[in-house]
Amino acid sequence: MKKRIRNKKRNRHNAARERKPKRTYRDSLFRTIFGGKDERSKRWLLSLYNALSGKNHTNIEDLEITTLEDVIYVSIKNDLSFLIHSQMCLYEHQSTVNPNMPLRGMLYFSQLYQQYIDKHKKNLYGSVLVKIPAPQFIVFYNGNAEQADIVEYKLSDAFLKDDELKNTTEIPQGDGQAQNAHKNVTKFEWTATVININKNHNESLSKNCEPLYHYREFVNQVKENLSSGMSFDSAVNEAVDFAIKSDFLEGFFRENRMKILDDIYTEFDQESYDETLRNDGRIENAIANAKNALAMGLSPEQAAQITSLPLEQVLALKEELAREVVSVTN
Repeated sequence: MKKRIRNKKRNRHNAARERKPKRTYRDSLFRTIFGGKDERSKRWLLSLYNALSGKNHTNIEDLEITTLEDVIYVSIKNDLSFLIHSQMCLYEHQSTVNPNMPLRGMLYFSQLYQQYIDKHKKNLYGSVLVKIPAPQFIVFYNGNAEQADIVEYKLSDAFLKDDELKNTTEIPQGDGQAQNAHKNVTKFEWTATVININKNHNESLSKNCEPLYHYREFVNQVKENLSSGMSFDSAVNEAVDFAIKSDFLEGFFRENRMKILDDIYTEFDQESYDETLRNDGRIENAIANAKNALAMGLSPEQAAQITSLPLEQVLALKEELAREVVSVTN
């Protein structure tokens, strides 16, 4: 049985890498376009920064790409980040609503600032104030759920309140300064500004950044194709044809057609893989619990209800236990 479980587990892990549409294909394409890996991409990234900041920078050499690489930071990774003059910018793309972006942003920036401090040999333990670039944290959203043009998520919304802490934290009653420090804890803030880049949202931003407009139109074309009943494969292929005919992104779609399609289907999805691992753990725990329930004399129906396993699977486990008993007695 254990061998069968391991085989099923391996098959599910491999399935996470099979050729199938990625739920995060929009995120991948956004990173490819604005990732700053070549001169053209840096121009597009600079155009996006200018549109957001109201600036008019033209020298791509002003950009210093600082994106955290997945290979180095397995659990902390970002879409794209860069330094420009006195600002440290982090741009994330989301196709789902995620109120945890302020916390994620704070974790990203802690790594980015650590890199900056190490590179410039800053001394955090001296008496001189260490100057650092000001943060700009923008999340670009183009999911299917309704969202306002601009939404601000605040880290303080995630802070535990006194009534949530009363059973776990004791505040000394006689220490007035400690009491005031506790009351003022929410003065610390970290904000994620979420900008809706779906069609009919923030039109002026797309108007001022042609690469963003082209990206938005491509994604919108995929959505419209899916709404008309096309399969995902047909919807994406037709949208790529549409982008090529419209000469989006200076021929980017024409030059990279196969790579774009391949990325959409085969790029490894860490979130899906992690979810697979979590599911594997839950299934194995459920099987173990079902066996314990059966060994304690509960009926298969009761064991199935307790563990949420299918009744057929629990019946098979009961037969397996019976065979093991026979094997031991013999």
